[in-house]
Amino acid sequence: MSLLENDNMNNNTPKKEKKSILQLDHIFARKTDIFIIIALLIFLIIPVIVSLVPKPEIKAKQITLLLSSNSLDLFGSELTEILLQEFNENNPDIIIRYNEEDEAADILIFDDGGFNAYIDAGALADLTVYYYHKEEIDESENYQFDISAHEAVQFAIPLVSFMNMLFYNIDILTAVDFVNPPRTRSDFLSYARTVSRRNLPAADISGAAIGLNPEDRQSLSRDIFSWIWAAGGNFWSEGERPAFNVRSMTNDLTFFGTLNREGLFAPEIFLRTGSQQIEEFANGKIAMMIASTRVIPYLRKKMGDSAFGITTIPDAGTGGRYNISLSSIHTGISADSLHPEEAWRFIEFIAGKSALLCAELQAVPGSMFNLIPGDYVKDDPFYSKAWDIFEASGIIQGFSGKHDTEKYETVFLEELQKLFAGSQTAPQTANAIQRRWNEINTADD
Repeated sequence: MSLLENDNMNNNTPKKEKKSILQLDHIFARKTDIFIIIALLIFLIIPVIVSLVPKPEIKAKQITLLLSSNSLDLFGSELTEILLQEFNENNPDIIIRYNEEDEAADILIFDDGGFNAYIDAGALADLTVYYYHKEEIDESENYQFDISAHEAVQFAIPLVSFMNMLFYNIDILTAVDFVNPPRTRSDFLSYARTVSRRNLPAADISGAAIGLNPEDRQSLSRDIFSWIWAAGGNFWSEGERPAFNVRSMTNDLTFFGTLNREGLFAPEIFLRTGSQQIEEFANGKIAMMIASTRVIPYLRKKMGDSAFGITTIPDAGTGGRYNISLSSIHTGISADSLHPEEAWRFIEFIAGKSALLCAELQAVPGSMFNLIPGDYVKDDPFYSKAWDIFEASGIIQGFSGKHDTEKYETVFLEELQKLFAGSQTAPQTANAIQRRWNEINTADD
């Protein structure tokens, strides 16, 4: 057999076998196409499926801020909880809770007494940068903030403000034949003498009272300075340093000395706090006292609307304008806070709730941001009367938010004790106060 013949033999594959091979090639080609199509479909479908699968919620990093616990005393637990709940719902990246176990708070809520303590301790952050645009302050080399003009709001924001008034027990005054409240200091002395010396059913009733316990940081402002302001006095009329030694203020000391010398004040003057004084008044032991409009809701609940009245602090009869100094509940940022920007967000929030705070606390005059009386003022005889007095009064600066307030007030209290003890006269007391205040001023220079 030739080689050619052998080749012919190899190419003589049966037709049936050739068909099978062709079919296998075709099937393989189809499977490959199907695989490619499926792969393309998977490639296109998977992103859609992934997008439909619920993703685990990734929470933003939360910052915890501590709120000073005395907010509960100043606002009450219920109101404080309402404010915190609303803020936390609208600011999920910030958690605010009360400070516990003596932890340092980031956000501080305080009254005037606390304000002065924080100022002297340097515990409050400067809020100036938040009142004005930070970019402008950073870019302006010549930017200056007038501390003397804005000191009361540089380190804190007043949320709710109150004023001091004369509170009098209607039943006690009526029992000694006084139908109207005292208008002048002469009236006040006459009323206090009559109540204290008349044999009333309760022999331990005092005509007047002041509470000057050193632990009560608002005692001097309430029970002494309010009288001085009502008579036209102003410690800050000569500049940034307090001045006392003027004739009208010496007359104020003479007035206090007379009340004390004649025994017209309730006893234990330097042990009584403002809270104790309010309780004694509510229990019918005091005929007249100075107190904040802040206590009106409590006294109404305790005594009833017809048992007491409010009026202006009796003037000295000099014809000057009646003046008041407002006391406030403030908020500020701790100087040690690690998150002042976040703390400012809460302060902005609570400042925006000032109207709510005023309404809940029945505050007069109320908000310093919007001096328009709320409905509770317009519709209530107590608050509408207080508002009328406020509108007719001049507002002057007290010691709130001033540096060295504790030093100035300690000097005043020590010299007043000497006056009440009879060891120095009113003029001597005035001179001693001014001399010692000058020493504080000199030490600061």
